[in-house]
Amino acid sequence: KLAPMEARLVSKLPEDDGWQFEPKWDGFRCLALRDGRSVQMHAKSGKPLGRFFPEVVQALSTLKARRFLLDGELIIPIGARLSFEALQMRLHPAASRILKLSRETPALFMAFDLLAEGAAIFLQQPLMQRRGRLEEFFEREKSVCTLRLSPYTRSLKVAKQWLEKADRGILDGVI
Repeated sequence: KLAPMEARLVSKLPEDDGWQFEPKWDGFRCLALRDGRSVQMHAKSGKPLGRFFPEVVQALSTLKARRFLLDGELIIPIGARLSFEALQMRLHPAASRILKLSRETPALFMAFDLLAEGAAIFLQQPLMQRRGRLEEFFEREKSVCTLRLSPYTRSLKVAKQWLEKADRGILDGVI
């Protein structure tokens, strides 16, 4: 029942100090929860997504960490671009079609926040502390290629370069 934080549209990036920028991925926002053998993935609406992305569920189930809650984005790269259409095609009632598509156009989970691990809940911690924990989590789990760590920067120049990629359809924007 955890509602993910939402981005809001602004006309330009903030230029004062203290900001952290991240790419906005063109995918499905997803909370990924593992509790022992149970792996669940939920859209920001709360609807379950796991059955539509079995390759990501499988990857999450192979991690060393047995209990965690990740916030991220499900994405499907096709060539140099992300395909939102390929994600939408996964929302199909037939399990056989979903399995076929998971092999032909595998999804990735792009993580940008670690909300809990083990018995520890990090929701009240500042973003930079959570980011440090997320990076440590990925360092321990680096062998799973279906999971990606979303980059970040504190450089306005780099954030503007990411925005240029959004103009070319590679990203959806900057957060």
